Amino acid sequence: MPAKAPRKAAIPRQRPDLSLEAGFGPGRRVCGIDEVGRGPLCGPVVTAAVVLPPEGLPPEIAALIDDSKAVNRRLREEIEPAIRAHALAFAIAEASAAEIDELNIHKATLLAMKRAYLALPGPAPDAALIDGKFTPDIACERVAVVKGDSRSQSIAAASILAKVARDSEMLRLSVQYPHYGWDRNAGYPTPEHLDALTRHGVTPHHRVSFAPVKRQRALSG
Repeated sequence: MPAKAPRKAAIPRQRPDLSLEAGFGPGRRVCGIDEVGRGPLCGPVVTAAVVLPPEGLPPEIAALIDDSKAVNRRLREEIEPAIRAHALAFAIAEASAAEIDELNIHKATLLAMKRAYLALPGPAPDAALIDGKFTPDIACERVAVVKGDSRSQSIAAASILAKVARDSEMLRLSVQYPHYGWDRNAGYPTPEHLDALTRHGVTPHHRVSFAPVKRQRALSG
C-alpha cells in the first residue's frame, strides 16, 4: 500500500498591518476608509474612516483585527470600543436607502465615504487608503486597495466600526418592522427576508431600485 503524502502545514493568513500606511512616509496622517452594506435590500450603506497612531493598535487588539466579515459578531462588538479608544480619529457616515435609489449604490457608497472623511475630527488626513477599486472625491492623496480590509489595519478597523454601526441600525429598525428578520440578516436577501417581502410588502427602508424589491413593488401595484 503506497505511503500517504505528508500533509502540508496550514499557513496562517497574515493579519492586516501598517505596511501600506507606512508607505506614505514618516509623519503622514493616514486614514483608512471602508463600507458595509452594499448588498442588502434595505437600510443605509454605512462607511467609516479611521486614523490610527503610527504604531497602530495595541498588539492584543491588532491580533484580533481583520476584515469585519471574517470576525464574528461577538468579537466585533468587543473590539469596536477599543478601536474607538485608541484611534487618533474616527468618523462614521451613511447614505440612505433613498439616496441609494436616487444615485445608485456605487455613487451612494462613494458619497458616504466622502462624508466619513469630512467628518473626521482634528487635522485633515494627508492620505487615505480606501477599500475596493474606486475612491471618493476627497482633498488628499488617495489609494484604492483591493481587499484592503485584509491588508491594512486602518481599513480593517474602519470595516469593524462600520459593520457594528450598521448592524445596530438594522437591529433598531427590526423592532419597528419585526417580520423581516433584519436583526438576523441585516437586510440581506435571505429566504426569510424574501418571504417576508412577499407576505408583508415593501417598507420605507427598502431600496426600491434593487430587483427583488422593485419586482415586489410592481406586483403590489
